[in-house]
Amino acid sequence: MRIVDIREVSVPLEGNIANAVVSFAEHDVSLVAVESDVIRNGRPVTGYGFDSIGRFAQGGILRARIIPRLRAADPASLLDESGLRFDPGKVYAAAMRNEKPGGHGDRAAAVGALELAIWDLNAKLADVPAHVLIARHFGRAPQSQSADVYAAGGYYYPPGSGRTLRDEFAAYRDMGFTGFKMKIGGASLARDLERIEEALGVAGSGAGLAVDANGRFGLDTALAYAEAIKGYGLRWYEEIGDPLDFDLNRRVAEVYDGPIATGENLFSLADAVNLARYGGMRPGRDIFQMDAGLSYGLTEYARMIDMLEANGFDRRSAHPHGGHLINLHIVVGLELGGCEAYPGVFQPFGGYAPSCALGGGQVRPSDAPGFGLEEKPELRNAIARLAN
Repeated sequence: MRIVDIREVSVPLEGNIANAVVSFAEHDVSLVAVESDVIRNGRPVTGYGFDSIGRFAQGGILRARIIPRLRAADPASLLDESGLRFDPGKVYAAAMRNEKPGGHGDRAAAVGALELAIWDLNAKLADVPAHVLIARHFGRAPQSQSADVYAAGGYYYPPGSGRTLRDEFAAYRDMGFTGFKMKIGGASLARDLERIEEALGVAGSGAGLAVDANGRFGLDTALAYAEAIKGYGLRWYEEIGDPLDFDLNRRVAEVYDGPIATGENLFSLADAVNLARYGGMRPGRDIFQMDAGLSYGLTEYARMIDMLEANGFDRRSAHPHGGHLINLHIVVGLELGGCEAYPGVFQPFGGYAPSCALGGGQVRPSDAPGFGLEEKPELRNAIARLAN
């Protein structure tokens, strides 16, 4: 068994929305196909993966460095001991040949897209949903095949768009979501407090609402917001300052009793270790949001989960960033705390396929082999481009 071809296409995100730091109007995502020589129903079994939502496609790095290394590798060196599956760890190692330590930026997302396609391919070869394959690979027997989920949105929409926070969250509630997340930091503190009050009118209580500053705040502003929102009892206060400013995170945690969430912009095990050591994160309270698609794939991400547990954190404190099908399967397979969804934004990648069961704040992946990306109508055109 061997890899026959690897292809990438850059897919633009749909919609003109912004958080406190960036507009997503120019963002795109790398969708990768890994084609095997196994033929079923007259077609090669092919795995699909993508880096994640909210940064940029990595076609240049993939085509210039990562894909050629996989093509040059001895096919047998990429297989597991059975010879019937590809070994994601070996694929990861081959993709990183001649790469120096550090530099965990766009390279981490490029490798992540390809490595995740290997998991999709392996699940299809085994004819099981990806979460089943993931659980088996890591020796787990999950007690549930569904996950807690919240709807992420609450962006700053362009003037005249006709959308309100209340209308947006009410639509998510009607879909079956009971938890919500909104953006802060893109307006004045006074205006953001008004927006929080508006969102609470739908969420019902602070426990159903998280707020996300997207790394915008310096220490003074971070502390001012912490003081202003402490009475709401919010689900969490997310990505408060620069992702690598662990001291800022620690200093906010010292005075803010509510949960803090961060980690989505950390792209390696080493960075996650530093967050656990120096970021003031509190076991049993705070949330880790690292994302396999941005951090070399599931092989590296699983090492992060092991590290958290070794440092006294429960794996249920992990709620991966991303809001898409791949992370849904990872959450269910590894029995993590929950996942987010982007039901109204970041198409064609955000949210889930219609075949996924959603209701009561829970989501259940379908029984389709792999991640089920082919079941998502918005992704079909992009997948067809890769297949052809």
